[in-house]
Amino acid sequence: MPVASSGPATTNREPIGSYRSYEEAQKVVDYLADHGFPVQGTLIVGAGLRSVERVLARMTPLRAAGWGAAAGAWFGLLIGLFLLIFSITAAAALPLVLWGLVWGAVAGAIFGLVSHAIQGGRRDFVSESTLVADKYEVLVDSEHVARAHELLRAMSG
Repeated sequence: MPVASSGPATTNREPIGSYRSYEEAQKVVDYLADHGFPVQGTLIVGAGLRSVERVLARMTPLRAAGWGAAAGAWFGLLIGLFLLIFSITAAAALPLVLWGLVWGAVAGAIFGLVSHAIQGGRRDFVSESTLVADKYEVLVDSEHVARAHELLRAMSG
């Protein structure tokens, strides 16, 4: 039975299975592809999406300065490497790159501390956000549903 269209992407596609994780759905599509199934146009649709934010640590001034210094050091290193192109001698190259790294780290640490201070205690934690679905459905073109079911029976049996 065709899926009620929630947009042009799902028109003329039917579900062939529902899975608890994205990895399971991905494994099914990979299996179909390995067995000559025309997977172009196949969809893996996450249903029941919710945002999950996992708190990793408390943000302290020291941590803000450290992360700022690390980011600044990378930026300073890139600037130093860029200036390396214009270096006349090889002896001048290493100090140029090191100065870029050091000044980038210093500027980054200051920026990290100032940014943390400006927050004023709102959001004094470090976190990572992800989208999680309750289930993942694999949808294929309506004309290939029978072949997909045949391959999936062979996969499970």
